[in-house]
Amino acid sequence: MTATAQARAGSGVNVPALVRHYAVLIMLVALFVALSVSTSSFLTLTNLLNILNQNAPLAIIAVAGTLVVICGGFDLSTGAIFSVANVVAAWVALHLNSPVLGLIAAPLAGAALGLVNGAAITRLRIHSFLATLASSLVYGGLAVLITGGFLISVPAGGFTALGRGGIGPVYYAIVILALFALLSGFLLNRTTFGRYVLSVGGNAEAAELSGIRVNRIKLYTFLYSGLAAGIAAAIGVSRIGTGQPQAGDGMQLLAIAAVILGGTSIYGGVGAIWRSVCGVYLLALIDNGFDILNANPFFKDLTTGVVILAAVALSVASRRR
Repeated sequence: MTATAQARAGSGVNVPALVRHYAVLIMLVALFVALSVSTSSFLTLTNLLNILNQNAPLAIIAVAGTLVVICGGFDLSTGAIFSVANVVAAWVALHLNSPVLGLIAAPLAGAALGLVNGAAITRLRIHSFLATLASSLVYGGLAVLITGGFLISVPAGGFTALGRGGIGPVYYAIVILALFALLSGFLLNRTTFGRYVLSVGGNAEAAELSGIRVNRIKLYTFLYSGLAAGIAAAIGVSRIGTGQPQAGDGMQLLAIAAVILGGTSIYGGVGAIWRSVCGVYLLALIDNGFDILNANPFFKDLTTGVVILAAVALSVASRRR
């Protein structure tokens, strides 16, 4: 054993674990500093608040998706659920002449579709990847069916207050994200449900033998994921005042990418809410940085892909150790 290895062993510091735990935060801070130095357009209150606001719906989905991945599952239907909840909110607000009821309908619709996902996975014993891939196609068709393929425009007013309003300069979307992230962190780290989620993701068979109702925990995580997609949809549709059947296309992949960037293990049992939020905003800074620097969009996709690949490689390497 080398002197360095002996010192590391003696200190009891698990360097790979520390890197995995704080890597996304280090990258986020480094990119933030780099962009601040590179252009004066980045470090302004307006730009920073816009980054936080624009990516709040995605971050909400990623926060709930963290629980799903920790529990050993994948939810590929959140984008489609977002689309359905988006058009349901607009349809209810327009046809029932109730903006408030429309915005409430979005998270309810999302939770219902998430419950269907969870029931399919636990009752039919289908792997979550395949089940939610199939349901995403069904839900996408449902969103088109509700709208007939057209947009549903809702008159501005109370309906757009949630997405466009705020407390001072801080948008409501940012406040909702902060509260949702805190709630989710509390559920994961301070409740019996959270301990069960970690146990099921770590070893489902051992969890079941210890008396944990594994299927029920999985069901709840997918219900929570659907609820989050519905909340995000309420913010999104309120922001533009129009229900769109393709509004959530691609969001599910970005959410999963952010969760993996945050160091949540793709094998389950390990993860943290705050790191997934950092993952979302790391992707957001990459996007914003390329825009304000007028860089070639091809390199933006390349950079994002390399960062995600590195995060997955780190997760696999940590598991092997």
